[in-house]
Amino acid sequence: MIGKLKGVVDSFGEDYVLLDVHGVCYQVHCPSRVLQYLPRVGEAAVLAIETVVREDMIKLFGFQDESEREWFRLLTTVQGVGAKVALAILGVMKASEVANAIALGDKTALTRAPGVGKRVAERIASELKDKAPKFASVDQETISVSAAVQENVAATGVTDAVSALTNLGYQPAQASAAVAMAVKSAGEDATAETLIRLGLKELSA
Repeated sequence: MIGKLKGVVDSFGEDYVLLDVHGVCYQVHCPSRVLQYLPRVGEAAVLAIETVVREDMIKLFGFQDESEREWFRLLTTVQGVGAKVALAILGVMKASEVANAIALGDKTALTRAPGVGKRVAERIASELKDKAPKFASVDQETISVSAAVQENVAATGVTDAVSALTNLGYQPAQASAAVAMAVKSAGEDATAETLIRLGLKELSA
């Protein structure tokens, strides 16, 4: 099983790179974002590899680091998400961004990837929500606020504040983070107006 490849970039294809490792060229399929940031032809590159073995083929998938590879593995455990869709998601989002989107239940962010519709995004968010927090870069308070709002168990002021900030054009993750910080200083029972004011102050800092 191949876990990592260190070699020289030989050439690029539409969705893959040929990596020359001591005279043997490996065809490695990568997310588009990874292909864009790989060195030029003739330069050295290192990729974390996921080897997929099936009856009719052996295919290599390459990633910038082990975290990205782990998210590829996690995404492909979701029903209806194959390697192509997982690569598409990681092609438009970093591993930490995927984790944040799932942890915060931000399904809209997931639908930015080609081939990911609302139903698939909901399935991903639902099936991986318990695994996402440990990979996410957002703090636990933000995740808790976002989850409470989505599950309709948050205080009215919290729900209204997140909704108001979202309506003002802020991303759900930004709104939840700002309100989470506001709750820390004003308390969960604070009015929506107070949380909105403190949240806007946090966002403009």
